[in-house]
Amino acid sequence: MQFLTHSSSARLPTQYGDFDLHVFQDQRTDVEHIALTCGDITRSQNPLVRVHSECLTGDVFASTRCDCGEQLHHAQRLIQEHGHGLVLYLKNHEGRGIGLSNKMRAYALQDQGLDTVEANEALGLPVDSRSYEAASEMLSFFEIASVRLLTNNLGKKSALEALGITVHQQVPLLTEPTLENLKYLQTKSTKLGHLIPDLMG
Repeated sequence: MQFLTHSSSARLPTQYGDFDLHVFQDQRTDVEHIALTCGDITRSQNPLVRVHSECLTGDVFASTRCDCGEQLHHAQRLIQEHGHGLVLYLKNHEGRGIGLSNKMRAYALQDQGLDTVEANEALGLPVDSRSYEAASEMLSFFEIASVRLLTNNLGKKSALEALGITVHQQVPLLTEPTLENLKYLQTKSTKLGHLIPDLMG
């Protein structure tokens, strides 16, 4: 059963190029998810797709504790260079689904030496509670069943495939590690199975 409704669209010029921004409303929760589209995606075979989890600290405030904002903007650049594709921006995914307040509690524990997985566990919270049904529905709206997925996260690839989306290719979305996010990226690689070549040695 579909639960998203396409509510509005408009052109969105960005520093990376022009996109069309589409708003989808979840009829169960009133949460609004976003699809940024570039080019004629309806005629595109296996378009580049970034399924991006909301990260206020990284996406808006340019936090260096994570690589989320850098991944988002890198995806926008790649899609523009390719000429067509989508960024699916999923709300309610903050902190891998634990919410902003809990994410700040986890940050405080990370400042005491825990990694991102250990911090969530110490708070009695799931390591990752995200779901991707909204991404699947937005792709269905645009009649897209097969994608080239911009991700390092094998779990995200598996989740989309379980929802009936064919991942024709997994395209790495790598950023330059910093002193602030190195441990975070190492944890992604060693404990969460992300494919980050420079950290997999």
